Amino acid sequence: MLIIRLLCVVIFASLTIYTAPVLMAEPNLFPAFFGAISGGGWQGQFNLDFMFMLALSGLYIGWRHRGTPAGLALAVVAFLGGAMFLSVYLFVQSFRCNGDVRKLLVG
Repeated sequence: MLIIRLLCVVIFASLTIYTAPVLMAEPNLFPAFFGAISGGGWQGQFNLDFMFMLALSGLYIGWRHRGTPAGLALAVVAFLGGAMFLSVYLFVQSFRCNGDVRKLLVG
């Protein structure tokens, strides 16, 4: 569990450091993101693949919380927040489940 927690910290820190200047330079992600998808090519393929991974992450979070209103709100945040959100979520949940991987994954 220590490795998972450390990975979550590294992911969150890395993304925060990388995202801050990118967000300041280009605050609106959506035109570039969906523009690449509609333009075709490998960048568009990667973005589409990534969007599906975000959808699966959101579905997992919503399912893990049994479709409660709070769980559905977290699912939307997971979809929009990506790995930055998921790293914090899993870090917190790893402590809430006392390091039990089964509880962490299944809820």
